[in-house]
Amino acid sequence: MNRPKSVALATALMFSGSASAQAGSVTGQAALALAGVVASASHLLSMAEKEAVATLFAANSTIAHKKKIVVTADKIVCRVSNVDITARSCELTFGKTVKTINGRPANEMFATEAMAGVPSDAAAGSIFESLSKLTCTLDPVAIKDKAGAGAECSYEAAK
Repeated sequence: MNRPKSVALATALMFSGSASAQAGSVTGQAALALAGVVASASHLLSMAEKEAVATLFAANSTIAHKKKIVVTADKIVCRVSNVDITARSCELTFGKTVKTINGRPANEMFATEAMAGVPSDAAAGSIFESLSKLTCTLDPVAIKDKAGAGAECSYEAAK
């Protein structure tokens, strides 16, 4: 490969990598999983919405709830340690409310973020996954059709 082509390729790869680190989206089963773990921690949803999301996430698409459900979070920062292997936590920010989860729920959040394509970062014995401006939309009617549709999430890199 000649020099101008290799520089162009390197530049294209550099910019494509930075674009994916800035924003992301996910659909289908990964979006339903992400909405499911976030909804359980959210105080922004009604009990009926939380129950509907939990039921969908538990593999039951036959629910009475027919309206679309929007699950949001302003910021989610999860941390696990590769030194203190018992340490795992996530801070979820919903408006002015910050909820901290630890242990198994934090592990589920961290793993689900990874499955949804949220990039990880490491620093001094810790691995982080973080996102901001999460918006997941679930359409129970479309999910009930079992055609792979009805769940979409978008997010940005945490700042």
